[in-house]
Amino acid sequence: MALSLAPFTSGQASAEDVDRSAGSDFDHTPLTFDQDLAQAVDASSESTIAQASGSSKTSGAAAAEASGPSQEALAKAAQNPIASMISIPIQWNATPNTQWAPNAIDPDADHDKVLNVVNVQPVFPFKLSDDWTVVTRTIVPFLGVPWADPKIGVTEAGDPYLKRWDQEQRVGIGDINPSAFFVPTMEGDFTFGFGPTVGIPVSDGPLGSGKWTAGPAVVGVYTKGPWVVGGLVNNMWSFAGDEDRADVNKMLFQPFINYNLPKGWYVSFSPIITADWENEDNGWTVPVGAGVGRVFKVGKQPINMSLHGYYNVVKPEIGGEELLGDWTIRTQIQFLIPAG
Repeated sequence: MALSLAPFTSGQASAEDVDRSAGSDFDHTPLTFDQDLAQAVDASSESTIAQASGSSKTSGAAAAEASGPSQEALAKAAQNPIASMISIPIQWNATPNTQWAPNAIDPDADHDKVLNVVNVQPVFPFKLSDDWTVVTRTIVPFLGVPWADPKIGVTEAGDPYLKRWDQEQRVGIGDINPSAFFVPTMEGDFTFGFGPTVGIPVSDGPLGSGKWTAGPAVVGVYTKGPWVVGGLVNNMWSFAGDEDRADVNKMLFQPFINYNLPKGWYVSFSPIITADWENEDNGWTVPVGAGVGRVFKVGKQPINMSLHGYYNVVKPEIGGEELLGDWTIRTQIQFLIPAG
């Protein structure tokens, strides 16, 4: 990624040049993209609930079924990203010790900021036929991004120069990411889905890419006993948008391993691994960690809550520097709406 310092070193620079450099030459989206597209396993299919509940039914089980799926069944169901159950996850990702820009841009920049991403991710299933269901998921990210505005001075000769950067937290909505998965009706422990994913630019500057993006997405899920295991992968390319912004070509891979415990508890491994193929330095983000969660009911409303911690073993570089913090903490509350 090219970092242009020309507006700061040329005597012909203007305040407009400096501001434009901050907004377009330095693209902050590598810090936000990974989190914007963080796709927690948020929903469940009716077949998964049926498998989790078991096939034999006693009179007590029938009575329990009348009040809805059990905690254990819902916990398994919530770990399946291709689902025919409506759910509304709200996920908060916080990455402390993040630096807003390379020191080549701002010598005073330090790892003392927090990158915050709150994703609202409603999931809705639509039955197309007895053989196919389409599951839609729309990620709406609310971002708090470390950023800075340039403060411009004027020399005695009337030439502008950069006095300093005033660091701040830029807050707003990031690029919206709808996806649709076509899921065939299958018997057995394995299921899969495939479909398109799209990025809609709704923000300027560090909050968005400024580009329309699209690409394919595939997911597979295996459920057996207490285990729910699988993975999701997609790749998105830019095809339209602001010509002054960098092209987008990014991959996301999320493996997930869940082990379910009694009373709705579970432990989970679900890192978000991403690669920015346009990054000339290092575009990979590889976190390692795990989390714990539980499904419970408040009145009749099933809720899934979880807490994860991930250490970013590999982090993307911008201008030869790693700006992302070492740790990302993910918390989520998910409202589950079973059919019936």
